[in-house]
Amino acid sequence: MSDACNVALLGQKFMGRAHSNAYLKAARFFNLPLRPVMHTIVGLDLISLAPFAARWGWRNYSTAWKEIVRSPEIHLVDVTTPNSMHADQAIMALSAGKHVACEKPLAHTLKDARAMKNAAARARKCRTFVWFNYRRCPAVALAHRLVQEGRLGRLYHLRASYLQSWGGPQTPLVWRFQKKYAGYGAHGDLGAHIIDLARFITGQEITEVSGAILETFVTDRPLAPTPGRDPTGGLPRKVKSTGKSDVDDCALFLARFAGGTVGTFEATRLAVGNQNQATIEINGEFGALRFALEDFNVLWYYDQRESRATAGWRRILCTAAGDHPYAGAWWPDGHVVGYEHTFVNMVADMMAVLAGEQPTVPLPDFADAYETQRVLEAAVLAAKHRSAVKLSEIK
Repeated sequence: MSDACNVALLGQKFMGRAHSNAYLKAARFFNLPLRPVMHTIVGLDLISLAPFAARWGWRNYSTAWKEIVRSPEIHLVDVTTPNSMHADQAIMALSAGKHVACEKPLAHTLKDARAMKNAAARARKCRTFVWFNYRRCPAVALAHRLVQEGRLGRLYHLRASYLQSWGGPQTPLVWRFQKKYAGYGAHGDLGAHIIDLARFITGQEITEVSGAILETFVTDRPLAPTPGRDPTGGLPRKVKSTGKSDVDDCALFLARFAGGTVGTFEATRLAVGNQNQATIEINGEFGALRFALEDFNVLWYYDQRESRATAGWRRILCTAAGDHPYAGAWWPDGHVVGYEHTFVNMVADMMAVLAGEQPTVPLPDFADAYETQRVLEAAVLAAKHRSAVKLSEIK
């Protein structure tokens, strides 16, 4: 691999753009031990691939993913396709000796996630990564550090929510609303993020889902038009105009952690008034932490040991180089960063790991992401059976 890592990116939509930007920018802001080379972009739509490659700086483009992941020129395969495709693409890449990065959740079923974890364990020379990018928000990374330093003492409570509002009745039946492609609805798409954040910040694993609700409010959705075609497809007038959504619109569950912490989780695409609001608060013996994604650069900290006369929530702007994780790679103090920077930070950490160095904060691999998938599955079963589910039952 020398000092360059040739990357093949599978997928060119929302995450394809986010990852492309990260590979393009990482070496400009970080002193990388290994340089990511944007070798090939892979997608289904040949017409749009050429302009996408030109815009984002990919040297080659292709619609033949199997050929690309086997190519001896590729070192890292990055999977951003729908969840149902993750296992086939990642396992084939690992069997070809490639490092693999994969979008979250790890897969659309626990069975596929387990197969990916096992394939990664067999491919001992290959490294795997999962794009739980919010770990690389400076405020979240600082929260992780403060908890590991014992600043909160024993952890009592955790409450996490991820609230969006884009999934109303007029939203078309895209793949995210179909179980055969997505596996889960808001639970897997958004809930996976806050489960990972909870595990990452606390350093504790979830041992039980004590109760859960998964609800589908919108069961019929308008069909998404096929690009470049007559919406009716030239069929008679009585053409089907709606389709069934068979995934959850919202998920709520209670959890117990290995260290004795108890937690609440909520994920929804129907929280009107919230666009992309992920929040997490942790209350401990000595203090508390609070983070909200829509206030991206800020971590709130409460020190229980201060005098009551002056005690209160402290607003920490996490932009100070040398004091806050990742801040030194970006702008002067007080010049804030955003969503896209978490992806750049993750590429920098991936390149460090591939070069034998340590990341700024721990990177999730397939085995780590599988633990989050087990929690997703436990919540599904708890909702189905209306009972508590111990994680020891989820293999």
